Amino acid sequence: MKFLVSTLLNNNPDPFTGERLSARELFVDAIDTAVQVEQLGLDAFGVGERHAQDFVSSAPPVVLAAIAARTSRIRLMTTVTVLPLLDPVRAAEDYATVDQISGGRLELIIGKGNDPRQLEIFGIDERDQWQLNRDKYALLRRLLDETDVTADSSFRPPLAGVTTTPRPFQARVPVWHGSATSLDSTELAAQYGDPLFSANAFHEMEKYGRLIDHYRERFAAFGHDHAPVVGAGSGPFFVARTSQEAIAKIRPYYDATMASFAFAHNQSTFTSLEDAIENGPVFVGSTQQVLDQIGRYHDRFGHDVFNISVHGLGLGRADRDFALEAFASDIAPELRRAYPTSVWDD
Repeated sequence: MKFLVSTLLNNNPDPFTGERLSARELFVDAIDTAVQVEQLGLDAFGVGERHAQDFVSSAPPVVLAAIAARTSRIRLMTTVTVLPLLDPVRAAEDYATVDQISGGRLELIIGKGNDPRQLEIFGIDERDQWQLNRDKYALLRRLLDETDVTADSSFRPPLAGVTTTPRPFQARVPVWHGSATSLDSTELAAQYGDPLFSANAFHEMEKYGRLIDHYRERFAAFGHDHAPVVGAGSGPFFVARTSQEAIAKIRPYYDATMASFAFAHNQSTFTSLEDAIENGPVFVGSTQQVLDQIGRYHDRFGHDVFNISVHGLGLGRADRDFALEAFASDIAPELRRAYPTSVWDD
C-alpha cells in the first residue's frame, strides 16, 4: 500500500473560539505539511479544488507548483480537479506547467465535485455535470497526450490544430477518477483504463465497495492489458496515544462536521463519532485500532493507495504532527508489508 496525504484547504472556525486562520497561514501550513510528508517517507501530497465558502482551494495548480519547488520526490496530486467547471485547454496548460516544474510528479484526480454551491458561480446546471465531466475529460486527455488537436465540442469553441504549451514533462500524465456516488465515474475510469479513487468519506463501507466492484468488472470487460488500480480516501483521521485521548480531542471537531453543509448535502447516516468509527471511514483511535480499521477496509476494497487528511478539523499543529508522525512510523510500515503494491515504484 502507498500513502497520500491531502488537504481541501478548508478554513473551518475553531469550535471553541470561532477564530479562523488567514489564507496565507493556510497556504504556508499546507506547503510545510507537504514537505513534512516527504521527509516522513510517505508517497504523495494532494490539494483539492473548491470554489465555495470556507475553502481557499480555488487554484490547486498554484499551490502544487509551490509545493513542487519545496519537494523532490513525492507525487503531487489533485484531490479532486472539478473538471465540469474548467476549460480543458486552460487545465491542460496549468497542469502541464506543474508537471514541468515538478519534474514529472503530477497526477490528476478528476471528478464532478462535491459542492453544489460552486455550480452557480460557473453557470453550470447540476443536471449537466456528468456529461460535462465525460466530454471535458475526452478533450483534456487528447490535449495532454497529443499535439495539433482538432476537436468540436458543445461546451467551448472548436479547436483547429491546437498544441497546448508547455507540454507535460511525463509521456502520459496519470489521471484518476474520483468516485463517490455514481456509476458514471467508475464507468469512465474503466473505459479509459485509468485508476479509480474512492472518496470513502461520508457513508458505510459497502456503498463504496459496490462502486469499486463495478469499476473492476467494467475494467475487465473493456479488455485492458494492465491491471486496475484503486485508491481510497477517508473521513477524519487522528491518532493519539490512547483511543480515549483521540476520541476526546476529535469529538468537538467531528460534532461541528456533523452540523456542516457537507454532512447534510452528502446525506451521511452516521449518528455520532462512535458510529462513524465503528461503521464508517473515520479513522480515529490508537495506532493499533487505526491499523486494524484500515486493514478491514482493504479486505473489502483491495486498494493500492490510501489517503488521509490531517487538515480541516481545526486541531492544533502539535496534535496533527503527532498523528502524522505516528502514521508514518507505526502504521504505514505495517500496511506496506501486509499489502504490497507496485504503484509508484518507479
